[in-house]
Amino acid sequence: MDAKIHPAAAISNIKNFIPITLDNETAQYVTWFEQFRIHCTAFQVQDHLAKSASPAATFGDKASAAEIELWNRLDAIVLQWIYGTISTDLLQTIIKPKSTVCAAWEALETLFQDNKPSRALYLQQKLTNTRLEDFLNMEAYCREVKALSDQLTNVDAPLNNQQLVLQLITGLTEQYETTATILQNEKPLPTFNEARSRLCHEEAEKTNKAMQASKAVATHFTPPHPTQTGPPPPRKPKHGQHPWPWTLPWSGQGPVLISLWPRLDFLLTSASC
Repeated sequence: MDAKIHPAAAISNIKNFIPITLDNETAQYVTWFEQFRIHCTAFQVQDHLAKSASPAATFGDKASAAEIELWNRLDAIVLQWIYGTISTDLLQTIIKPKSTVCAAWEALETLFQDNKPSRALYLQQKLTNTRLEDFLNMEAYCREVKALSDQLTNVDAPLNNQQLVLQLITGLTEQYETTATILQNEKPLPTFNEARSRLCHEEAEKTNKAMQASKAVATHFTPPHPTQTGPPPPRKPKHGQHPWPWTLPWSGQGPVLISLWPRLDFLLTSASC
């Protein structure tokens, strides 16, 4: 098959297919591994992930020069996919001159599956200490519980559904005590996804009720806006001050408006004369 028309050669941005970036912090190896494996199967390059990957394993002992060239090109493409979906720290750890997909794949497997007993103990303790109160919302809490469960599976210490659901319930706050009691007394226990869905739904209802109550309180204590039907009442002068503007009656003339206070004494003197 010509490399120019091979499905793998048409991929321009691997992040469109594998959005996860594998790193040591989140350690989402299981999720990344499964997405990468499915992607390689879909684009007909899954044979490059095998430990015995080689042109001979794919095309046979009598592989032609064109087939060998195609295999090497596809291996380079898949290696680019690996490098493009891992963190910079991991890339610097596993990259080697003239590396292959098989070498990079096994290096990542070793990094995330080495010392399984100690890693399993650490992850179990972290899961036990995971509490809803440490997260912004229920969805974030459930996502963390599921991620830790996946990591335990990766180190050969998987949790069954009962253990996972009970751990999810254990980390809830007091305001979910009623729901937690209902969930743990159901026989059989709901699946993790069912429990997560019900808890997220209850959180949404609690949030909506709190918003409605807040609006009701605000409406109750907000005074009505006064309606002004005429001109505003005249402002009363402060003690020791004269109202402004000042009007003086002049004999034979209309009222005279005195708008400058410094001239008041002079005008009063003139009027008395």
